[in-house]
Amino acid sequence: MDNRGSKKKKGGAEKIREKKSPSFSLFFTGLISNILFKETEAWYSTTPTHPGNTNHTGWPSWTTLSPNISSELTTAERPTLNVSVWPDDHVYSGETVYLTCGVNGGGVYSWQYSWYKDSSLYNISDLQYYTIRFINESDTGNYTCIGSETYRPHNISNTVTLTVSESLKPVVSVDPDKQLFRGETVTLRCDIQDTGDTEWTYSWTVEKTNNRNIIPQCNTQECKINNIQYHHSDKYTCRGKIREQNTEMSDAVTLTVSSDKPQTVLSVSPQQWLTEGDSVTLMCEVISSSSGWTFSWFIVKRLYSVNKYDYQLVSDSSGGSKGIFTVNSVTVKHTGVYSCRATRGDPVYYTDYSNTQTLWITGVSPSVSLIIRPNRSQHFSSESLSLSCEDHNNSTGWTVRRYTEDKLKPCPSSDWRSTGTTSTCTIRSLNTSDTGVYWCQSESGEILHPVNISVHYDDVILDSPVDPVTEGDPLTLRCLLYGYKNPSDLRATVYKDGSVVQHQTTGDMMIIPTVSKSHEGFYYCKDPWRRASLKSWISVRGETAQVKMSGLKIFTFLLAVCPYLIATAMLVFKCYRLRVPHSSVEDQLQYAVREDETSI
Repeated sequence: MDNRGSKKKKGGAEKIREKKSPSFSLFFTGLISNILFKETEAWYSTTPTHPGNTNHTGWPSWTTLSPNISSELTTAERPTLNVSVWPDDHVYSGETVYLTCGVNGGGVYSWQYSWYKDSSLYNISDLQYYTIRFINESDTGNYTCIGSETYRPHNISNTVTLTVSESLKPVVSVDPDKQLFRGETVTLRCDIQDTGDTEWTYSWTVEKTNNRNIIPQCNTQECKINNIQYHHSDKYTCRGKIREQNTEMSDAVTLTVSSDKPQTVLSVSPQQWLTEGDSVTLMCEVISSSSGWTFSWFIVKRLYSVNKYDYQLVSDSSGGSKGIFTVNSVTVKHTGVYSCRATRGDPVYYTDYSNTQTLWITGVSPSVSLIIRPNRSQHFSSESLSLSCEDHNNSTGWTVRRYTEDKLKPCPSSDWRSTGTTSTCTIRSLNTSDTGVYWCQSESGEILHPVNISVHYDDVILDSPVDPVTEGDPLTLRCLLYGYKNPSDLRATVYKDGSVVQHQTTGDMMIIPTVSKSHEGFYYCKDPWRRASLKSWISVRGETAQVKMSGLKIFTFLLAVCPYLIATAMLVFKCYRLRVPHSSVEDQLQYAVREDETSI
């Protein structure tokens, strides 16, 4: 009976085990075959339905449980895997990268891992932590880990994209320039062309006699050196650092510091002597420098009361190493002495004022005239010269000023007279240092009627007009020899702008019957012994303005005078008729009738 009971119990256990075996076998088969289960699984309870209810082998009795019976079923979330990267998913060649396959969810202790790159079938690591040392660009790719607990289905992580860039090399830029002057401020900038990382730190070095020294005060992207001196003339490099990885060292930038102040040079094109309406360009250049300058132009006035110069700003503009200031249509008011200056940097660095250049504008100035005696532009040394400012508007305050030896000066008169509206300066004995430009200047600083006076120590001068010649008028030039009594017997050659204009075989004059604008230029002459005079600028003035002015004056005069002429004629005519003799009453009546008819 016991045997039957035992057999009955054994048969019952086998029956139950047979009923559960497919599920248990399926569980194992799924693990081995890597079949993915759902996120949530039902785990069969291994707890006996009744305490001590075991079979003869000691295994617990398996009972078929319905998933709907929550009291007998344990349900759990499957753990998930997450790949993390340190220090970043964008790194640079040479860095070390750590990939971690993290398990989210508790209750697991023994996991096996596999790492795959770009869906490769080959396992690249079996560890939870995958380390790549001295990473390079070939390590760029998508990384995934797969993990599973012993006898459990495996899990697949998210995919992480790792980007490896080549080691970067910074570039150093300089503001304002590599060529610097003592006292300037220079800014060095270390630029790294990357994909947008902002965690860079920087270091700067300076190379001195084959030694590279770190500049401790420069630890940012920009390195500023104030009040730079000659000993700062060295090679400068920079390097960037992100996390623990350094970039390559930049190429060296050499700073050259001059111990002298920069020199600015002012030039004029096409020439200094101009006629109203001409165009002129002033060019300001900084020698031995290339960029970053802003230029300003000034007109120079001399304050005679305090004996110093006043620089009045005319214009400014930006440029590289050369600034350009152009006046398209000059007028008499543009006459004067000009200078320029350049600035750059922050704080602003100023050059010294440049050399001076003059602009002499000739035109019609009827109000004030400068009278020269003798009336020519070239003079022999030791001669006497008289210059007078005559004001036709009966105003006072005009005096003779001059620009000689690159300086503004009063007229050095040994006999200075001022009578009414005329002031005269007389130089008893001319010297070559008296060569320059003379003009009339008002008390307010206005400049009118500039003329060029040249004093020649040699024996040959050119007798040419001081004032501009009007188009259509004749021009007479004469070559004079010092102490020569018969100038008409002198043979001379006249030149214009370096080319022969006329060979004089007899006589001493060259006459241009009708002057045009093309005759404007520099003239000089040579005597038979090839001795040359100085050059004189002959300006040609257009007649259009004068003709228009004359026509306007005539028209204005007629408008003003005609009413008076008409009124006077009518009055004379009436007086004449009233003085006709009245011989009889009939005649008077007839005269009255005729007058009435005439009025009708």
